[in-house]
Amino acid sequence: MPWHKQHYFDPAAPRANFRSRAFTFWGDTALFPLVHAFLGACVAGRDPDYRYLFDLLGTELAANAVRHSRSGEPGGRYTLRVDRCAEGMTFTCRDGGLPETRALDARARAHLSPDPAGLEADAERGRGLALVDALSTRWGDNGLATHRHVWFHLAYDLSESKWRGA
Repeated sequence: MPWHKQHYFDPAAPRANFRSRAFTFWGDTALFPLVHAFLGACVAGRDPDYRYLFDLLGTELAANAVRHSRSGEPGGRYTLRVDRCAEGMTFTCRDGGLPETRALDARARAHLSPDPAGLEADAERGRGLALVDALSTRWGDNGLATHRHVWFHLAYDLSESKWRGA
């Protein structure tokens, strides 16, 4: 990790004001402790519910990148970006795209949608986007299977999240 980005992974580091932070990770789940550290450092100083929820949703999208895209193949990578503004934070995961997709056609967009049964107690798959849909303030993706960018925004007050009602 570059010396000038070490504070990206240390929640105890002096709180640095930032507008945006990004880091590229190798597509290996063994590095998820670093993903948690990156997200934890980004939300340091926020209330515990906000920190937990931001980490939960962020790691879910990172896991989806590793599991469902070329980012999880040998040598694959994905980039996590956190943008901070006055009312909340936006998280973006940029992955390597679907394994069988090679050609870029910006006209062929297919946006992701959550599995309607993803939050049911006996659901065995489809929980990730269902959680993001239910618990984030808003979310979306760029619709490109060749290099997917999935994002969510989480307001600091969690006012539009089902988290408060859960």
